[in-house]
Parts: sequence; C-alpha cells; structure tokens
Amino acid sequence: MKKNLLLLLISLFVLQSCVINSEIVYHKDAASTMLTDIDMKEFMKEMKAMTPDSLQNKKEFGDMDKLPTTWTSIYELEKKEGKTTKDPDSLRIMKKIFMKSSKENNDPVGFSLKLDHFTQTDYKALNNFTKQETLPLEQNIYNLWDGKTLTIDTNNFNLKSIKEALSKQSPDGQSEAGDDGKTEGMMMMFFKKIETTLKFEGKIKSITGKHDWLKQVDDHSVKIEYDLKSMFDKGEKLQNADKKIIIITE
Repeated sequence: MKKNLLLLLISLFVLQSCVINSEIVYHKDAASTMLTDIDMKEFMKEMKAMTPDSLQNKKEFGDMDKLPTTWTSIYELEKKEGKTTKDPDSLRIMKKIFMKSSKENNDPVGFSLKLDHFTQTDYKALNNFTKQETLPLEQNIYNLWDGKTLTIDTNNFNLKSIKEALSKQSPDGQSEAGDDGKTEGMMMMFFKKIETTLKFEGKIKSITGKHDWLKQVDDHSVKIEYDLKSMFDKGEKLQNADKKIIIITE
C-alpha cells in the first residue's frame, strides 16, 4: 500500500472515535482469513450535525470517496495509479489483500480490510511487506495455526500495527515517531471499542491457558476484547495473563 492509501487509513484513525471489529477465521487447511471493519458512523453523524448547511455538500474525505465500495485488491488499487512492483512475494501478497469503503446516503461511514486465505508462507511474506508498508493488522494473525491447533502468543494481544501507523504520521503528514506517550493518549481518546473474534471451522475441543481479555463465545469461537486502560496503564494488573493459550479443535 502506497503513501496516499496509508495516509487515508491514518487520517481515519486520528480524526475520530471509531469502533474496530476484527475477525480471523481459521480454516481446516491451515490457512486463515482476516477481516477488519472500522466503523466511523458515529463520528460522521456528529460532524454532519456541526457542519453549516452551506458546507453540507462538500466532500470532507476526498480520498475516502475514491475507495470503491466493493472488495478491491491493493494490487488493483496500485495498478489504477500506475504503480507496480516486480517483487513476486509482494505481488502475491498485494493480490490477496482487499479494501472497500462503506457508505450510507452516499456518505462514507467506514472501511474494511481483508486478508484472504493466507497460508503460513503468505504471513512470512506479509511480515516482510509490512516492514515498508504499514497496515492496520490484527497482530494475532501471526499466531501458529496448523489446521487443528492454534497456539496463541498473548504478546500479540497488542495494537502494534495501529500504534505504528499513528506514530509514523500525523494528519498533516509530519512525523511523530518515538512519541509513545502521545500516541497512547491518542489511542485511548479516539478508540471507543476494539475487539477481535477468532473463529474455527472445526469445533473447539479444549482451551489451555487463560487471559482476562479472551473469552469463549461458543463451540467455534473465542473473543479478544482489548482493554486500552490496562494496556497502557503500567500499574494496572491482570488477574489472568498466561503467555501461551492453546486451542485444539476437532
């Protein structure tokens, strides 16, 4: 993802409170699919209510309006801009990452990001890809999954990629790298709710290990609800914080 798309994502995060819902589906063939929805509907309503009637027809998010409302790969978005890469790993990854915007009454209310059927090999390539291109990824995609057993490293219960996006660029494009305190404060102020659901095609047989943020929802899924206060408050202690959680499925 190139600079203009990156700035679009960052501006969305910085400008308003939003709800982030992610879902990772673990397939029986050892691949997984991630879907992240970013809901900015509440902010858009508030912004519209505060905008004078004379300015109502102006597009507040020009870049957002350029995003298609149907799933489109990053490869296609780059191609339309006349930008290409010859690296085969990057090309493969770009063709499996999709974006779309969501609108109501022709106004943007959010956007979605999807990683479609990624294998362990794809995730290794993605890790290299994101060293140059920042994406708001759910870190738990990097947990080990073999088609039956998911080994969760609870160190991945973090918002690293989102925090990096915020710290690297401010809305005006000025670097804010290294200002962790400011970034954490922004995250606590602007994010209303962040949660991730892990779904399995097979039925869950057992879960070993506990963490305050992870709860089983049903026979096929567990949910991670991020607590920003305890994440950034060094004095906040968790009752359960095992380093590893192992989920075995049928």
